[in-house]
Amino acid sequence: MAKKRFIAGAVCPACQQQDTLRWWQENNIEMVECVACHHTDRRLPKSAQDNEHIANDKSEQVIGIFKPE
Repeated sequence: MAKKRFIAGAVCPACQQQDTLRWWQENNIEMVECVACHHTDRRLPKSAQDNEHIANDKSEQVIGIFKPE
């Protein structure tokens, strides 16, 4: 299980409470959850987001990202 860490000073976008957001990574996806209202947010790593923008350009299409273990 991934170690979850609180984000000091962060405000939940759903309930607006401060210091209730915790962050962790699951399968290279950044997860953020509010412990007060259980709002969750997921973000791909920066490298995957960059590849997604290239695919949306329609000049090039990314099928997948291979990461050997």
